[in-house]
Amino acid sequence: MMEYKFAQAFYLLLLALVPFLILWHLYVSKQGKRFIYFSSKKLIRSSDRSIKAFFIKNLVYFKIAAFILLVLALARPQKLNYFNKESHKGVDILLALDVSGSMASIDFKPKNRLEVAKEVIADFVEKRGNDRLGLVIFAGLSFTKCPLTIDHDLLKGLLKDTELNEVGEDGTALGMALATSVNHFNPKSKTRIIILLTDGVNNRGEIAPRDAAEIAKSFNIKVYTIGVGTRGQAPIPVVDAYGNQQFYMAEVKIDEELLKEIANKTGGLYYRATDKEQLQEIFAEINRWEKTEISTLRYHTARELYYYFLLAGILLLSAAELAKRTILRTLP
Repeated sequence: MMEYKFAQAFYLLLLALVPFLILWHLYVSKQGKRFIYFSSKKLIRSSDRSIKAFFIKNLVYFKIAAFILLVLALARPQKLNYFNKESHKGVDILLALDVSGSMASIDFKPKNRLEVAKEVIADFVEKRGNDRLGLVIFAGLSFTKCPLTIDHDLLKGLLKDTELNEVGEDGTALGMALATSVNHFNPKSKTRIIILLTDGVNNRGEIAPRDAAEIAKSFNIKVYTIGVGTRGQAPIPVVDAYGNQQFYMAEVKIDEELLKEIANKTGGLYYRATDKEQLQEIFAEINRWEKTEISTLRYHTARELYYYFLLAGILLLSAAELAKRTILRTLP
C-alpha cells in the first residue's frame, strides 16, 4: 500500500498568507501607478498584449508560486510504502503412534488401522505449516522415530516408513510412550501437545500411564488421546504354518477410562474412532482447537520528496528575480 503525507504539516499554515500577499500586491500596484501620456492609443495598442508585458504584469505571482513551493518543502512531503510482517508462534506437537500387532486389524477397510492412521496423520502434518512436529512409535517399548522438527517432509517420510512391531517387542506401553514424548519438549515452548493414538490396553513398560500423565501435567503439556478400533470384534490377519494368510476375529479392547483420565488430567480430550472418517474428523477438530498464533506488525518506508519542491521553488524565485533585473526590467 502506498500513500503520501507531510512529516511537518504545521508549516502548511503559512499558506494562509498567500491570499494576503495577493491582496497586498493588488493594493500596492494600484497605489503606485505611474502614467505616461501619448498623443494616440494607436502607438501602444498592442503593447499590453505581448508576452513580455504579460510576464511583467504577473511576475509577482511567480514569486508567490515560489513561496508556495518553499512552504511545501518545509512541510516535508513523503511517499510512504506500507507492508505487513507476520510472525508465527507455532505449536510443538508430538504424535505418539501405536505400532503393536493389533494395529494390523482391518476393521478400517480396506486398509489396516496403522495404514489408515498414517494417512490421516500425514494430512494433519500438511496443515500445520508453522509448527514443530515429531513422532514417537510404541508397542511393548517406545522409540523416537522423529524428534520435533519443522522439516515436515522428513517427518512424513519417516511416518510413511513406519511398520507394525517396528520397536521389536509387542504389547502396549502407554506410560513409556507418554514419558518418551514428554522428554522431547523444550521447556521454553509456549504450547506443547501430545496426540496419543492406540488400539489397546496398557500391558508393558516401566512407567505407569497415570504417572506419565502427572509428569505431562507438571510440564503443562496437553495430551489428546485417541482410541482406534471398531466396537465388538475385528478381523486380524495371521500367517499359518504353510505361509497362508488367515483371519481370526479378536475382541477389541481399549482402556477408554484410562485414556479419558489421561486427557482430562492434562487438559486434553479423549476421542474414539471406529472408522477412517471418524479419525479424519478427530484430527480436523484438534487442528481447529490448536491454532498457530499469528501476530501482524505494520511497517512503512518513507521516501523524502521535499527536495523536489525546494529545488523548484529556488529555481522559480531565482528566475523571477533575474528576469526582473534583465529582460523584464521596467521604468522606476
